[in-house]
Amino acid sequence: MQALLDSILNFLNTTGIVRLFENGGIDALKTVAMFAIAFVLVYLAIVKQYEPLLLLPIAIGMLLTNLPGAEIFHLNFFIDPAGVNFGEVLRKGGLLDLLYLGVKLGIYPSLIFIGIGAMTDFSPLISNPKSLLMGAGAQFGVFVAYAAAVLSTVFTPAEAAAIGIIGGADGPTAILVAKTLAPGLLGAIAIAAYSYMALIPMIQPPIMKLLTTPEERKIKMTTLRKVSKLELVLFPLLVTFIVGLIVPDAVPLVGCLMFGNLLNVCGVTDRLSKTAQNELMNIVTIFLGISVGATASADNFLRWTTLLIIGCGLVAFCISTVGGLLTAKIMCKLTGGKINPLIGSAGVSAVPMAARQSQRVGQEADPSNFLLMHAMGPNVAGVIGSAVAAGVFLATFK
Repeated sequence: MQALLDSILNFLNTTGIVRLFENGGIDALKTVAMFAIAFVLVYLAIVKQYEPLLLLPIAIGMLLTNLPGAEIFHLNFFIDPAGVNFGEVLRKGGLLDLLYLGVKLGIYPSLIFIGIGAMTDFSPLISNPKSLLMGAGAQFGVFVAYAAAVLSTVFTPAEAAAIGIIGGADGPTAILVAKTLAPGLLGAIAIAAYSYMALIPMIQPPIMKLLTTPEERKIKMTTLRKVSKLELVLFPLLVTFIVGLIVPDAVPLVGCLMFGNLLNVCGVTDRLSKTAQNELMNIVTIFLGISVGATASADNFLRWTTLLIIGCGLVAFCISTVGGLLTAKIMCKLTGGKINPLIGSAGVSAVPMAARQSQRVGQEADPSNFLLMHAMGPNVAGVIGSAVAAGVFLATFK
């Protein structure tokens, strides 16, 4: 009988309910708070459909890593200044430790960029190369947020660079920079980056209307010229070559982005292009989301610095939108009113959400105005711009 009671007692002591309270009430409250945050993200992903393809895996990763006793992820394996002890990860690591190796080694973000490249049409940018200027102008918020984070004295310059890249509105790029420069902040940075991408319809339109006049919003742009197949094939090759010579640290992202695009436009690799757009993209998205969410443990996430990161990310994103708009307004003046300034807001790299907002706000001013294809030029330029900005930070601080 005593043996049976001992067995029952031993079982009860191994349950997550007992382990939830074994370190005291404060830790239990933190864990419960993380459960609440995870369920809020699930709600936003499923009910509100805010970036569900990544927000839902992130939420589940957050839930799994905070379950008491699960021991499914150990962040301390990956933030040691001496580097990752891969033998220890393989011997003692849980499931998400093994999946997180794809983040730590920079595999997942680059693979996702292959899929993004295969799904991206660069013809609006090729047809109107001036769009590159708007994509570059929209990176202004990245460097402003970086400067603000440094001046706060709370973050190191490397951590500030990882926070600043949120302003590019590019989740995989933010993850790649954070895992290298600020692995302890990865969860907060990833959640902030994807949250602001999902909230673009609420964040950008007020800024767009504030910085443009009704007359500017009604400007109709001429139809883009047709781009030849030769141009479509040469573009990814030339971009890879030029960026690689100037910012070698941007090659993993830009090179994969352009490789994926080449698969799509060359006309002889349709099977590979479809695989990159669908199966590869979907599998890597699951692995990336759930392993990034696992970094958001209660001890690591519930700190006041997390709120500061989210605030800096919001400032970065807003200023990036302003930078793109102001660049487009200047170009509008220089071209005698041939460019609608609204397309400048699409210079952030959230494809195609930002371009859709340019279209929506433009049609509110004039229902016969169609800006979507024009806005796609700065939008895809922003993807390249954020990758280059990431390369600059990595070259400076890694």
